[in-house]
Amino acid sequence: MHVSIALLLELGLILAALGLLGALARGMTLSPIPLYLLAGLMLGERGVLPAPAAGEFVQAAASIGIVLLLLALGLEFSLAEFSTSMRHHLPSAGVDLLANAVPGALAGWMLGLDGVGMLALAGATYSSSSGIIARLLGDLRRLGNRETPSVLSVLVLEDFAMAAYLPVLAVLASGGTWWQAVLGALVAVGAVVSAFAASSRWGHHIGRLVAHPDNEQLMLRMLGLTMVVAALAEFVHASAAVGAFLVGLTLTGQTAERARAVITPLRDLFAAMFFVAIGLSVAPAGLLPVLPAALALALVTGLTKVLTGRYAAARDGVGRRGRLRAGAALIARGEFSIVIVGLAGPHLPTLAPLVAAYVLVLAIAGPLITRFVGARPTAKSPPSRAGSRPPA
Repeated sequence: MHVSIALLLELGLILAALGLLGALARGMTLSPIPLYLLAGLMLGERGVLPAPAAGEFVQAAASIGIVLLLLALGLEFSLAEFSTSMRHHLPSAGVDLLANAVPGALAGWMLGLDGVGMLALAGATYSSSSGIIARLLGDLRRLGNRETPSVLSVLVLEDFAMAAYLPVLAVLASGGTWWQAVLGALVAVGAVVSAFAASSRWGHHIGRLVAHPDNEQLMLRMLGLTMVVAALAEFVHASAAVGAFLVGLTLTGQTAERARAVITPLRDLFAAMFFVAIGLSVAPAGLLPVLPAALALALVTGLTKVLTGRYAAARDGVGRRGRLRAGAALIARGEFSIVIVGLAGPHLPTLAPLVAAYVLVLAIAGPLITRFVGARPTAKSPPSRAGSRPPA
């Protein structure tokens, strides 16, 4: 079997650099996400230090990274608890949609985009990054905080909305009719609702299927099942992240505890590739001309996400500081916005650089703001289990 020297060398240098950047971020008590994103920006095709041989591997690893991040997040909660929280936050989903999609649509109108362009930009400003936020909550040890279920409920409801939105955008961007778009949306939403219902009804069987005393067997079974479910979710134009999150929710007790332990190293490796891949997707040369518009849009929709998070956390009776943490956690945009550019970008070439700059700004600023906004004055962090939540 032929081994690519260039691939091994470039990948080795990337991993070593990420290790140094991660250590630097930890030393400053920051999340390493912004530094990983900047590293990806420099490693792109037109970046300062391009790595063409490793690029394909990084993109493939990024898809696995988002799946593992949401699987690990699902393992922190029970399906019953989360289903109740999600139903409770349907009004939060309405606030989220109005507060964050409307500014994007208005910006598209002001920039002279057509209806498809306005729809695409509305989606890019609406959806927060599940991958970045999942890693961020873990980095800051906030998975056990009182506001975290409200943040996760908003994220999953956004993924539900994306299941309806992405088929509509894909059909309209390719010149299809509205009835075709609506049909695709109905199929996707029906599939996601069915998956949730099936998990609630028969989810306990998944734990029996995955459980095994040997860690290797547990890891292989769990990852195999997660990848299959994630692929099925993508097949119906839902999010692979939703599928992975569902698998994590269905595992409870000792199986969930052991599952978290065996996937943590893999999650950290592939999650780093996910953040690098977001940076790789941005062409640095195209950023400067659209940066003023991207910064203005980021400022407006960053504030509207804070308002969304505050409203959602307030519905759970969270205190003032916890409401601020919830709002700040939702600021980051990422994977869905990049997908939207991929769907609509070929038909709207002026949209791609704007969304790329917008995503990069908020993907970097979001974790930094979250680190400091609403932080507790004490140095100690709460436990990372959802079952022992500290006061807000």
